[in-house]
Amino acid sequence: MNDTLDVLLRLVGVLVVFLVFPLLVGQTEHKVMAHMQGRLGPMYAGGFHGWAQLVADGVKFAQKEDVVPAEADRRIFQLAPAIALLPYLVVLIAIPVGPDGFVGQALDAGLFFVLAVMGVGVLGSLIAGWASANKFSLLGGLRTAAQLMAYELPMLLTAASVAMAAGTLSLPGIVESYHWWWTPWQIVGGLVFFTAGLAELQRPPFDMPVADSEIIFGAYTEYTGLRFALFLLAEYAGIVVLCALTTVLFLGGWHGPWSDGLGWLWTLVKTAALAFVVIWLRVSYPRLREDQLQKLAWTVLIPLSLAQIALTGVVKVVIS
Repeated sequence: MNDTLDVLLRLVGVLVVFLVFPLLVGQTEHKVMAHMQGRLGPMYAGGFHGWAQLVADGVKFAQKEDVVPAEADRRIFQLAPAIALLPYLVVLIAIPVGPDGFVGQALDAGLFFVLAVMGVGVLGSLIAGWASANKFSLLGGLRTAAQLMAYELPMLLTAASVAMAAGTLSLPGIVESYHWWWTPWQIVGGLVFFTAGLAELQRPPFDMPVADSEIIFGAYTEYTGLRFALFLLAEYAGIVVLCALTTVLFLGGWHGPWSDGLGWLWTLVKTAALAFVVIWLRVSYPRLREDQLQKLAWTVLIPLSLAQIALTGVVKVVIS
């Protein structure tokens, strides 16, 4: 009975995080962009500092008509938002927040599980682009496929470097293996992992698949109302997952002053700081061209990730 209750409480905790944190990231993005770019719109809804902007956006999406193109593959078209969103809910189950089992479900191969499921989420864009029966949407889906193939490899290689260093695929085990010199040793891998993750999420400056100045809104052009809102929620959920995973792999997770009692707080603070960086990059940098995007992956990130693996191998041999 106690085990069943423990599992239920963990699942409820993951659901609360999944429902609350992506919305907080979306609300924060409105405010940060408003301040950085002088956008006054998000500052009005609800009075003080536009506190009700998130509510206003939700009401707006709920009121919009749900349109399905006549030539679209109706079932696949309607399924795509769920395929884009649900993998991030599954991933959160395996990401540890604090010590002493503060995780939805600890897995021996947690890193492998997380990276495999995150790859499924990107398929939502591919399916949406193909099922929409729209040439702009199809072009956005093809760009997503090219971007996925280019940036999945450096992301996996740098994650493998961390697993080599820790000697385990367990995410709690990786955090437990963390030492003060870990971040300087893995800093290049961390930057490559974070950059590749941004490209996987199609966040600026890697938003070529949804380039609104070129292909309307890419794979999501034909989506309206709550279905379009689910794609946005998937994007913000992806930001939370990427930042939490970067924290666990490269920033020591819950390690910090008084981590025995406040370990979960350190994880949240580091994740929030990285989420702010994601928003900051959107405001600060223009969109890359397709050739620039591919060149960055194949000529910079992949060689750096291979060099990180080689360095990790050398360090492990010297230490052992």
